Amino acid sequence: LLLLCYTEEEAVIVTELKNTDVFVGESATFTCEVSQPGVKNVQWWLDGSPLHNNFVTEISEQDGIIHTLTLKDVACHDSGTVTFRAGSLISSAKLLVKGILL
Repeated sequence: LLLLCYTEEEAVIVTELKNTDVFVGESATFTCEVSQPGVKNVQWWLDGSPLHNNFVTEISEQDGIIHTLTLKDVACHDSGTVTFRAGSLISSAKLLVKGILL
């Protein structure tokens, strides 16, 4: 008789978001890695506002564990706090968009 007993481990964040500085018009990419696939309710936020896939915001997932947010053609007003949430997991980092002095 073989009895398999396992406990479902809670997913944890393996790689936190990193603060990112970019210039106006560039893209800013944030990556968060979790310990296992299948985390629920994945959501990205910028300064408390939820982000959605569109022509300037690209949200992707690789192998269910690597979550990536790319903000394209950023402007100064995009500076703020980027937050990744998946269930009870939260990671945040600062986005600083620098202007170009002419």
